Amino acid sequence: MVSTPAYDPPAASSAAAPAAPARHTGTIIAGCLAVCLAQIGLVLPAAINGEMQRTLQTSGAELTWISDAFLVPAAVLALTFGVVGDRYGRKKLVIGAALLAAVGYLVSATSDTPAQLITGQAISGIGAAALFPASLTMITAITTTPAARARGLASWTTALSLGAFLAPLMSGGIVEHAPFQWAFGVTGVLAVITAVAAWLLATESSAPEGRSLDWPGQITIAVAMLALLYGIIQGPSDGWGSAPIVASFVTFVVFIAAFIAVENRSPAPMLRLPLFRIPAFAASAAMAVIGMLGFLGGAYDLSIRLGVIQHQGPFEAAIPVMIIQACTPFIWPLLVRLLHRIGPGPMLVAGFLAMAAGQLWLRALPIHETALPPMLGPLILNGVGFGLVVAAITAAAVNVVPQNLTGMAAATTSLVRDLGQTLGPAVVGAVALGMAAGQLTGSLADAGLTPKEQGIASAVLHEGGPLALHTADLGPLSAKLAPYTTDALAHGYNNGLILTAAACVTAAVIAAVFVGFRSGGTAPAEAEGSAA
Repeated sequence: MVSTPAYDPPAASSAAAPAAPARHTGTIIAGCLAVCLAQIGLVLPAAINGEMQRTLQTSGAELTWISDAFLVPAAVLALTFGVVGDRYGRKKLVIGAALLAAVGYLVSATSDTPAQLITGQAISGIGAAALFPASLTMITAITTTPAARARGLASWTTALSLGAFLAPLMSGGIVEHAPFQWAFGVTGVLAVITAVAAWLLATESSAPEGRSLDWPGQITIAVAMLALLYGIIQGPSDGWGSAPIVASFVTFVVFIAAFIAVENRSPAPMLRLPLFRIPAFAASAAMAVIGMLGFLGGAYDLSIRLGVIQHQGPFEAAIPVMIIQACTPFIWPLLVRLLHRIGPGPMLVAGFLAMAAGQLWLRALPIHETALPPMLGPLILNGVGFGLVVAAITAAAVNVVPQNLTGMAAATTSLVRDLGQTLGPAVVGAVALGMAAGQLTGSLADAGLTPKEQGIASAVLHEGGPLALHTADLGPLSAKLAPYTTDALAHGYNNGLILTAAACVTAAVIAAVFVGFRSGGTAPAEAEGSAA
């Protein structure tokens, strides 16, 4: 669940004037606070999904939207916000984005309905979409020597990893003693602190030369992705053949075709489609989408298992998420050496297979197993596997394009990777809830319920889905239903883990075939670069 910005850095040099050492340090601090804030927001719901579901009695679809409402803008808008920062100033963008995120967290912190919480998450996600690229380019603009650039990028990466690690610890610890809304409120305070720090400490920079906004491309891809997600998330509850769901998939097809058309004609496209004519690059993009769907889908599945099905407390649910997130920064020096010594191919294959093994191992654990020691193996496999993948996936893409297109290749890889992470919860939720609802529909008839109890259970299942029926306070009826709802949800989400493991294995096969096992894979391949 570590995200990096989908952003193509400008070729032109920054317009920032040389800054004093103190301003250099202040800019790095402000940039690190900004990316840490953005990453906290991305990981924040993972440990408290169960608490949010119980408090607001959300349906399974609503719970998925709470996560994806943040992920969609963070993935789709980052490229455009990168250009906005280059044209109008990165410092201004960081300040404005942090304040916008604070507004979103205020909306979430005062929410008493799923719709308000989803709205707050969407607003915060728009802010994060700007913070990811603006914080990075704000730092690179003032680090003009190789040594300074290395320190700045290392600080930025460390802050991003720190945000991913702190988010479950913070949200789980807070919600253990207070309503879940407090976790969003505290993050809102951090957003205000970030805006103030950027205003006081950061140096302004911009690079407007040759940068222009691609609004047709941005609008068409955003509509296409929202339509696709709506169809996937709402399909189990609304019915796959219902008019709104069919219309959403038709809308996706129409707007993705429109996106391809406008990008092919745009003088300054947000996404250079000719890159996908390079087979190895197209395969890397497919690998990123499928593999990251597998990773974040598995992480979402884990959060539902802990917080909703097992009713674990927020802090207990946070610890497994923290273990996964801690693996990448802990082994990062080793990952850097591996990338230079053996190249991205072996790392990608090993990483995806490790994640698949971890997810299948987690599936094999009994659903009533709540102790941490039996889960350590699956958690570490997932964390180490993700570390291997995140370290190598961009290198695999940029190695097969000409040198002058490496920036766009890295940005495109980040974009498709984030889109894969956005699809993960949606696809897993759709599969798991559809299977759980199908099993419950049959098992309720054999549960020995009175006609009145049968009517109540069926009504809750119809309105809120399996998760709502599992957590609803129906008095003695809840005790009667618990074995059936637990078994149905375990069946659904265990099959979700089969799906995510299959996605990871598919990504490993793509990596093996198209990236290969040649060593020293961090340098561009001449043949593919020349062909491009």
